Amino acid sequence: HNFNEIIDASIDYLLKKDFVLYPDFPTGGLIDVSKYNDGQRGGIVKVRAKIEKVDKKALVITEIPFGKTTSSLIESIIKANEKGKIKIKKIDDNTSANVEIVIHLLPGVSPDKTIDALYALTDCEFSISPNTCVITGDKPSFMGVSEILRYSTDNTVRLLKTELEIRLKELQEEWHLSSLERIFIEEKIYRDIEECETWEAVIRAIDEGLKPFRKRLLREVTRDDIIQLTEIKIKRISKYDSKKADEHIKGIESEIEEVKNHLGNITAFAINYFRQIKKKYGKGKERKTEIRSFDTILASKVVANNAKLYINYKEGFIGTGLKKDEFVCDCSDIDDIIVIRKDGGYLITKVADKVFVGNDILYAQVFLKNDERTIYNIVYQDGKDGPLYVKRCAITGLTRDKEYNLTKGLPGSKIVYFSANPNGEAEVIKVHHKPRQRLKKLIFEFDFGQLGIKGKSSMGNILTKNPVHRITLKEKGLSTLGGRKIWFDDSVFRLNVDGRGTYLGEFGGDDKLLVVTKDGYFRMAGFDLSNHFEENILIIEKYNPGKVYSVIYWDAEQDYYYVKRFVLEESEKPQCFINENPESKLISITEVEYPRFEIHFGGKHKSRDSEIIEVAEFIGVKSYKAKGKRLTSFMVDNIREIEPVVKKEAPDPATENVDEEPQHPLQHNDPAQMKLEL
Repeated sequence: HNFNEIIDASIDYLLKKDFVLYPDFPTGGLIDVSKYNDGQRGGIVKVRAKIEKVDKKALVITEIPFGKTTSSLIESIIKANEKGKIKIKKIDDNTSANVEIVIHLLPGVSPDKTIDALYALTDCEFSISPNTCVITGDKPSFMGVSEILRYSTDNTVRLLKTELEIRLKELQEEWHLSSLERIFIEEKIYRDIEECETWEAVIRAIDEGLKPFRKRLLREVTRDDIIQLTEIKIKRISKYDSKKADEHIKGIESEIEEVKNHLGNITAFAINYFRQIKKKYGKGKERKTEIRSFDTILASKVVANNAKLYINYKEGFIGTGLKKDEFVCDCSDIDDIIVIRKDGGYLITKVADKVFVGNDILYAQVFLKNDERTIYNIVYQDGKDGPLYVKRCAITGLTRDKEYNLTKGLPGSKIVYFSANPNGEAEVIKVHHKPRQRLKKLIFEFDFGQLGIKGKSSMGNILTKNPVHRITLKEKGLSTLGGRKIWFDDSVFRLNVDGRGTYLGEFGGDDKLLVVTKDGYFRMAGFDLSNHFEENILIIEKYNPGKVYSVIYWDAEQDYYYVKRFVLEESEKPQCFINENPESKLISITEVEYPRFEIHFGGKHKSRDSEIIEVAEFIGVKSYKAKGKRLTSFMVDNIREIEPVVKKEAPDPATENVDEEPQHPLQHNDPAQMKLEL
């Protein structure tokens, strides 16, 4: 655990506030503590290496998971590569004071998918099951880290109280002896022993001399106190300074009051003690392991294809060992295969060297679980002489090696036409009837786009009740699924189609994502769910090629604020749209067409009235590489965006259908505005 976080948690506990404690490892890396369970039995934490993209050809590991070394990590990556689960070119270990493992990728290999594969298939990610145990009363006791911290904090308070009590007794003893010494010297009791001839007589004489002053002392005078008085040297008595002695006693009395106050407010004293400990020793002990929520990575989705799948359609065998038979596709040794037969039966089975799946195989391919975009278009005959049914369905999840059927299951049923469409395409087919009396229409066409997508167990619609000679493809169709709805989950910085996070829109074809970061860079990205994104994202949205952005930034080289307007250009490589000096910083970015900013002046120009900048009038639209225009030469305290005065107007409903172009553009209903602190 982290030193500073333990101190903070102890303070929160003493202040009766809630607190949580999570592991922090000296090796850094990432950690998912969603199932930590306070360190008790049954809990689990996932730890990951920190992997960054250098470019499209290389990855770099800068922090490793706890419990692993650079050697063991590299060894696990090499083993996964040798088994064909990942595809890398070479690994360079440049580790010195800091970890730096560079992974060079083969041409055409996705860096994002490789990162996921490293987490799923190597030691770059693994799980730790904590089970905190302490010894209490000579017996092992299992308790959570929060309970351990409470026990430890209470014990610290008890120790502090004990130390204060010991210190109080020491001060009281010092005050007693100092007061006794002052009485002995100022009252000249030492003269009473001049006529004494024995040691006992000396003790009695001093004891008698102190009796009138005993009420002024904190405790009874003991024989040891008297003996200590007899040991005072004549030189010290002769040079005794009463004023200095009084100041010393008052100093002791002041410290006694302070100690008593601390004892009376022991909780506040303990809190201050913890704060002083953190102030003295906390520097340089900041958290090293970053707390993140990990998304679940399925190994079957990221493993590299390390085998080839072959099929014998006639005999009904499929596997990676049938190299003399027909090639189907590349696959991995952990993939599942979907097999559909002509009788309508189908099943899911694991990739194997050779496995029998049934005669008359119609279709075989790698099965993607929960894939709702692959749509199967089917025409089947119900029974030996029954009507023909047509259906569209997706197959998302099944029990492995269990038989299912796409038809109604009557004996003699068979699939007459079949197509698998990875993006929900709907083709047009031509149906040829067998000639028969009174049948006027021997050939007709059917468009699958007219048919809704239903469940895999649905019966479908009747296509025809007449005997069919053959069915042929007339023309390929377009996808009926529309764009793919994408969300961005900022807790894991990943895209998803499950509705988690911010909705980004529907994506299809060549659509791109725009990513703008807080340090003034932008880039385009695809909408593949395996993509990884920066943690300092300011804007992530669907890319609109014609959108104008207005930006205010601080130029560290010129020491002035600048404003610029520009249209972004497509680039997968991060491009800087402010000054590239590391000290330069992005202040504000807005998509409003007619933005306005209010400048509040500071420093020696604090008395100057605020100034409003109409950005569209102040500067024209230029390239993102342009420097822009200096906003002001005066010292600035704050810049804020205010409501625009000029807005786009919506077209008049009465003239909405007129062919002429409207005089005013459409209103910008939802302007995205982003602002950073100065």
